[in-house]
Amino acid sequence: MKAGVVKETAPGERRVALVPDVVAKLRAAGIEVLVERGAGEGAWLSDSAYADAGATIVGLAEVYRDADVILTVTKPASEVVGMLRPGQAVIGMLAPLVYPELAAALAARGVTAISLDRMPRTLTRTQPMDALSSQANVAGYKAALVAAAEFGRFFPLLITAAGTARPAKVLVLGAGVAGLQAIGTARRLGAVVSGYDVRPASKTEVESLGATFIELTAGVSAAGEGGYARELTAEERQAQQDELLGHIARHDVVITTAQVPGRRPPLLVTEDAIKAMAAGSVIVDMGASALGGNVAGSRPGETVVTGNGITIIGAENLPATMPTAASNAYSRNISALLEYMTSDGALAIDTSDEIQAGVVITHDGRIVQEGVAALLPAEPNPEEGSDVDGTAD
Repeated sequence: MKAGVVKETAPGERRVALVPDVVAKLRAAGIEVLVERGAGEGAWLSDSAYADAGATIVGLAEVYRDADVILTVTKPASEVVGMLRPGQAVIGMLAPLVYPELAAALAARGVTAISLDRMPRTLTRTQPMDALSSQANVAGYKAALVAAAEFGRFFPLLITAAGTARPAKVLVLGAGVAGLQAIGTARRLGAVVSGYDVRPASKTEVESLGATFIELTAGVSAAGEGGYARELTAEERQAQQDELLGHIARHDVVITTAQVPGRRPPLLVTEDAIKAMAAGSVIVDMGASALGGNVAGSRPGETVVTGNGITIIGAENLPATMPTAASNAYSRNISALLEYMTSDGALAIDTSDEIQAGVVITHDGRIVQEGVAALLPAEPNPEEGSDVDGTAD
């Protein structure tokens, strides 16, 4: 089997699907690797490093012509979908709940689409394949650094001949992988850190990092199945926002991390909360996307300064700003999934397998995930609206 690595073309995307170390590992497993020329440049990985690891360096057309499986970080651009052929597979973070039309286009071409961002995360054996967690880990670390760089004062307590600087007060909203990494990094930078999550079970994790867990007296809890959060009701959201307002106002830096695949992220920091913050405060919205964000007025990929002096950073794709670390982690995820799905030198699709049932989006010319198919218009039934002789009713 031949796996092809393509150069990412999305604006600002510097990651690459495979790094040279993992190329060598796949070759040892009997998988030949083709790498598009310049694919690793954004992550400071040269073509010669790939060649030394045993990859074949080729042009884009050769990758799509010869590879059985195309490996990507993000979804393929619309202009290259036409280069795919029936029977090929694409593995990447394809975001099918956001781009169901791409899934439909891949199905129409007979391409098998496999999306790492649909990985069942409650299964212990999927941890080496969990790209969402690995990239969230990178993003949480970078979010704390971005906040520290933008904040006009020190994060740690400093006692100098010129006076004493109090430590920054940092609040992290959301204690998933990204939130916990942001908490840990802000603590290592010397800040006084608090964390909040709608799942009460997160308290232990937050406190284990030396942070204070904020418990709302309103008693809002969204503990869902498998340790993940459920969606709050409108009344619960309002109660949450009202009580968080006071906590947010007392902090210098707020980092928000709540995301919902394929849907608008929950609003955690309202306009009223922003107005209550002190001038010079910083908010990093990791939930910022085209669907919305966790912070009122945030815009993905942009930095906004409000009239009362609050800096809001729409942190849309932080892993791409740490491309080497992010690529190393993602490369291990995608190779683990590829090896898991390979049998006798070929990709073996089995949607009855609980892992494949989560990640396989299209196969044999159709969309096999009901949740994705439901987002598309129903195909018209040619037998409806006509008599047996074909004339309209």
